[in-house]
Amino acid sequence: MTDQTICATPETDRPVWNALFRGYRGKCPSCGEGAVLHSYLKVNDSCSSCGLDMSGHRADDGPAYLTILIVGHLMAPLLLIVFEAFRPSPMVLFSIFAVGCLVLSLYLLPRLKGAVVAFQWARRMHGFDESA
Repeated sequence: MTDQTICATPETDRPVWNALFRGYRGKCPSCGEGAVLHSYLKVNDSCSSCGLDMSGHRADDGPAYLTILIVGHLMAPLLLIVFEAFRPSPMVLFSIFAVGCLVLSLYLLPRLKGAVVAFQWARRMHGFDESA
């Protein structure tokens, strides 16, 4: 017979979708009150409301890759549709879509960073696992 230890806290005790929604809004994934970011992309060391330690996060390049993925998948088909339907001059097309990509990227990047940090918290990744 082998001795197996059972984890007292199951993986499902932290709801992933609630955490992702809170992180996308820029709120603490645990309480939903404090802010995740204190400037455009700097993650707070701890939540001002519940005291959750967020210094162990490892968001790194994940939010940037997700932003590129989403912006590319939205803007590329739209570019083709606009070009085929209206045939604007290349400079007008470039100007409109360059500004559109820039604005959408600047809007999504901090929200996706909050969501990535919240996902790490919900899955007890990196510095969010109290048992380690």
